[in-house]
Formats: sequence, structure tokens, C-alpha cells
Amino acid sequence: MTIKKLFFEETNHTGIQFFRSLFVGGIATVADMAVLILLRELLHIPENVAAIFGFIVGLAVNYIVSTFWVFAKAKVKNRVLDFIGFGVIGVIGLGLTQLIIEPFAMEGMFGTGFLVKYAVFGPLLPVDKYYIIGKVLAVVLVYMWNFFARKFILYRKVEQSDDTVKDSAGEQTGDPEAKS
Repeated sequence: MTIKKLFFEETNHTGIQFFRSLFVGGIATVADMAVLILLRELLHIPENVAAIFGFIVGLAVNYIVSTFWVFAKAKVKNRVLDFIGFGVIGVIGLGLTQLIIEPFAMEGMFGTGFLVKYAVFGPLLPVDKYYIIGKVLAVVLVYMWNFFARKFILYRKVEQSDDTVKDSAGEQTGDPEAKS
């Protein structure tokens, strides 16, 4: 595999897309985390609320870069519908993030998170910074959800044969009588 193929050529190879998506996710995560930490530390907005704003910024960055570099060919040709699908998968990821951050939060949806309440990490980290551990854990788990859901729901390769159109799973997706 060449550097050119890894970074510059359009591809539908899952491994290369996963690799590229790590970079895109890293950039989006930096944007997300920066907004989260700035809103929490400077404006004292609760962690879960600040995480929503971080998510919105990260989602926008992720979509823009992903559609040009990671997933060049969408099944849905309408960019608005494509973004909505991308966003719905992201919102599910946001819900997962909220659930993961909850035990680490000083001001969670259900009060103080149990890891904070019982100071599980003791002298290693002040309890008011536990949310950062929760966010890092959420980033890893939600990244996996986002990549594979987007890859197989929105950007699954569509192959054409002479008489039928089949998706990458080998399922017929078009009219077998239609010829291109």
C-alpha cells in the first residue's frame, strides 16, 4: 500500500477509510473537546450540556472532512439527506456519550455520578475533572459506533453487474430487469 493510496486516492477500502476516519475523528474530537472544556471551565456550564455544544461543532467538522476525504461516494446523492443521516447516527453517538459520561459527572442528568460520589480515582485526579476520563472513554466507544454505522448504512459500496445492482453484502438493490 502506497502513501498516495492511503492519503490521496479515492477509496472504498474499509481499512483505508477507517485509518482516514481516525484522523478526521481526531480533528473533530479536538474541536468537540475544546468546546466542552471551554464551556465547562470558563462559563461553568454543566458537563452534559457543554458536551452537546461540543458534539455539534465536532459533527460539523466530521461531516465536512469525511464527505471529501473518507467516504467519497454516498448512497444518498442529496447532501441535505446525507447530512441528516450522518447527523442521526451522530445523535445516537451523542446519546451513548451522555450515558458514558454520566457516572463521571459532577452535575449529571441524574445528579452526581457514582464515580464522583465515591471518589473512585482517589488522589489521581480531582473529582471535578472526572468528566474528562468519561469523555475520553466515550470518544473511543462512540468512534467505533459512528464509523461502522456510517460505513455500512450511508456509504456502503454499491456494485453493478450486467443485469442487476448488488450492494457490498451481495443483496439485490435495483430492478433486475433494468440495464445501465
